[in-house]
Amino acid sequence: MTWPATPYRADIVVPCYNEEDALPETAPVIVDFFTGLVADPGCGLGAFRLILINDGSQDATWSIISELAQRYPEIEGVMLSRNFGHQNAMLAGLSVADADVVLTMDADLQDDIAAVKAMLAAYEAGSDLALGVRSDRTTDSAGKQGAANAYYRLLSLLGVRIIRNHADFRLMSRPALDALLSYREVNLFLRGLIPTLGFSVALVPYARKPRLQGETKYTLRKMIRLAVDGVTSFSIMPLRLIALLGAAIFAGTMIAALYFLWVTFAHSADVVPGWASTALPMLFLGGMQLLSIGILGEYVGKIYLETKRRPRFIIHKTTSDAPPPDGRDMISVNPPSASVPARSR
Repeated sequence: MTWPATPYRADIVVPCYNEEDALPETAPVIVDFFTGLVADPGCGLGAFRLILINDGSQDATWSIISELAQRYPEIEGVMLSRNFGHQNAMLAGLSVADADVVLTMDADLQDDIAAVKAMLAAYEAGSDLALGVRSDRTTDSAGKQGAANAYYRLLSLLGVRIIRNHADFRLMSRPALDALLSYREVNLFLRGLIPTLGFSVALVPYARKPRLQGETKYTLRKMIRLAVDGVTSFSIMPLRLIALLGAAIFAGTMIAALYFLWVTFAHSADVVPGWASTALPMLFLGGMQLLSIGILGEYVGKIYLETKRRPRFIIHKTTSDAPPPDGRDMISVNPPSASVPARSR
């Protein structure tokens, strides 16, 4: 990348789902922190905007976002038409962002906001991506630590490139964000997709803090779904394993067929009548079915990854007077190009 011009602008994207308890405390903290960075002569940040994405919350989250936007001119709220999930809500905010550099973080501020200084320093030094990486997982339970380690090992075995202990606390330069928005796939796993962009990366270690208010929105079901998306979005190895299993059973069937034939002719007196003619077709057909399903799955998996084009999110309204990026009251976004038209401030 070219050396970043200073002063530069930053957008901070924060997905929000049922965060009525946390937002009144965390949003002012974020605004105050970045206001201090703008005032710091040693930092190249000249202006910032905090984009709060309401992902179909069922509580008073949108009302709080609207009040915060009236109180702080740096805050802009974006309401999605329904709950699209954390990854799609984050992508909605990234599509709205038009600054030189974009940061993403969670509304609970468990990710240490002080690490943003190191991210901005990495950007000013020439990195397009600055990824927050947890320095330890001692705050997690033993079961959660073990599950996380096993998951990272599984992804590595399946050939998925991923930054260990990196979630969604990151900084992206404008070129890196434009490249990300050019990806058209619907099933998103951003923490696996972003390292594949090919831009220069800096890792920023930080210690995760306790949640200030409210409860975590990442239930076990959602974490399992995210884990499955991480595997299926970047690897078709499970389908290949099915094909290999089918091939192995087919090979075993051939060996068993030779054995059955030998037993039938060499020890015909000891063989139960009809045994070979019953067992052999069952094994043969079972092996062929698994082999066929595996081969078909190989192609279906590729079609699945390429052809789904459902909207990833729909922006219903924003707190600003400016229209949504494409000028409509409601937008269904599946970016056709790498760039998103800049919005007036």
